[in-house]
Amino acid sequence: MAVSTRGTEARTGLQKATLATGTVFLLVGILGFIPGITVNFDSLAFAGPGSKAELFGIFQVSVLHNAIHLLFGIAGLVMARTHRQGRNFLIYGGVAYLFLWLYGLLMGDDLPANFLPENNADNWLHLALGLAMIALAVLLSPKTVPGTKTFPGSRDRDRAARDPGTDADEHNKT
Repeated sequence: MAVSTRGTEARTGLQKATLATGTVFLLVGILGFIPGITVNFDSLAFAGPGSKAELFGIFQVSVLHNAIHLLFGIAGLVMARTHRQGRNFLIYGGVAYLFLWLYGLLMGDDLPANFLPENNADNWLHLALGLAMIALAVLLSPKTVPGTKTFPGSRDRDRAARDPGTDADEHNKT
């Protein structure tokens, strides 16, 4: 009978970064629905540039925008369970935020196509988030030889290449 080790293994740095990122997005989504923290809360619209509500008086938000933050945060929390899913969340989420940055620059603040809505502060925050998420994914991912658990530069790299089922780290412990 196989024994599950899920939940007993220590989280990687990348998983912790994914968990933190998801938590921040979840918090931002919640704060977007709180009057006072969201300025002009009475003008919070479902979507579009007509929503004049601003989170912290800076970032233009709508019900749709806040809901996306909530869903993105939940996805981050769920995907932090494994290293691979966490890496995918950070990379693809980062790419999505870079897309939102470009979209916001091209759409302008008052065009009907600006359905989220976004203002200049949102645009530059999306750029920073996109770059930071991708950087976290790249910097916190170990560099392994495909098909092995061996890190490049390891003394047993050649042995691992000949016998992909070996783990050079186990051999280095002796």
